[in-house]
Amino acid sequence: MNKGIQQLEYPIIVHSHLGWDWVWQRPQQFFSRLSERHPVLFVEGPVPKSGIATPAVEIREVSEYPNILVIRMAMPQRRWSDGDWVDNQRRRLVQEVLAGPLGERFSEPVQWFYDPMAVTAFAGRMKERAIVFDCMDQLSQFRGVPDTLVARERKLLEMADVVFAGGPKLGKEKRKINPNTYAYGCGVDVDHFGKAMLSGTVVPKEIARLTKPVFGFFGVVDERMDYELVTKLADMTPYGNVIIIGPSTKVDPTSFPNRENLHWLGGCDYDLLPNYARGFDVCLVPFALNEATEYINPTKVLEYLVTGRPVVSTVIEDVVLQFSKFVKIAGSHEEFIRLCQREALHPDQAAIQGGIDLGYRNTWEAVVSNLERHVEDFLASGKNAPVVAV
Repeated sequence: MNKGIQQLEYPIIVHSHLGWDWVWQRPQQFFSRLSERHPVLFVEGPVPKSGIATPAVEIREVSEYPNILVIRMAMPQRRWSDGDWVDNQRRRLVQEVLAGPLGERFSEPVQWFYDPMAVTAFAGRMKERAIVFDCMDQLSQFRGVPDTLVARERKLLEMADVVFAGGPKLGKEKRKINPNTYAYGCGVDVDHFGKAMLSGTVVPKEIARLTKPVFGFFGVVDERMDYELVTKLADMTPYGNVIIIGPSTKVDPTSFPNRENLHWLGGCDYDLLPNYARGFDVCLVPFALNEATEYINPTKVLEYLVTGRPVVSTVIEDVVLQFSKFVKIAGSHEEFIRLCQREALHPDQAAIQGGIDLGYRNTWEAVVSNLERHVEDFLASGKNAPVVAV
């Protein structure tokens, strides 16, 4: 990290559509590290709640990261459809929290957005010194997003001083609106996921008891997964097992395909992912080719690679662009299954070692250092006059 970043101090207010305690992914990876140098107020998007007449707010510390405070908000269900009212209330609740002594700690912050829906309530309204938009996904193509999201994302892109994109394809798209856009895909915690290669890492019983090969996936289970593909893999490899680990969202778990050798294990603790991965013979990226995956840059690919396991993926553009030397790419269901079966028996050791080496060059620390450098460059440019909402 350069000397300027070490000397520059500023608080950060984060607006996230993802809860801090949900799946440990890009926002948590970034801010667990950024909080070593910056106070962080992590504001989760509001949720509707029945049985309350007025908005409610909860603020708590994160025990593992004492420089992070998390704000959660709930809105009365009966007022949830009134977008203007919700915007006003979410801003009021945060401003009331900051009206006391805590406000001094977060004076003149950098406002860091993941949630475009928060732009109306907060952008230009918190006496911020800069606005950062970390666009980790093409949210407008996800199932169940609000109708107003596209317009709000456009507004956020236009107001942002610095934009980060979650992958090269997404970066190219966002740069059309905001030229100060930088594409940074995922980093990886090498020490954590590298535990999968250690003989002392214990494989959980629900995997250890299964017959080999074990084809495994971990991550969020949603509309991006190719359910037909994982079912075919189970059917075509009846002597092996397919493991799906992760919480489900926007899909009905009762609709998941049912096979004796297809196991839907639900979510698990982030700390245990290397243990599960140690029990995998092949790591899977079984994403469907649909609107929700057009711009996806899966965090899990680097995590898989540093476990020392072979990786097989469908033709996800950012995976092909970044990892085709180390990941086996399948253009059809039949090829995906064939590659999985082959890699389980005869893993490509050169690709595996190359993937491990790639992980060491792409740590989360390296990514965060680059992000801070871009923010510092903007703050040092003299362009950081107070942002005012219009």
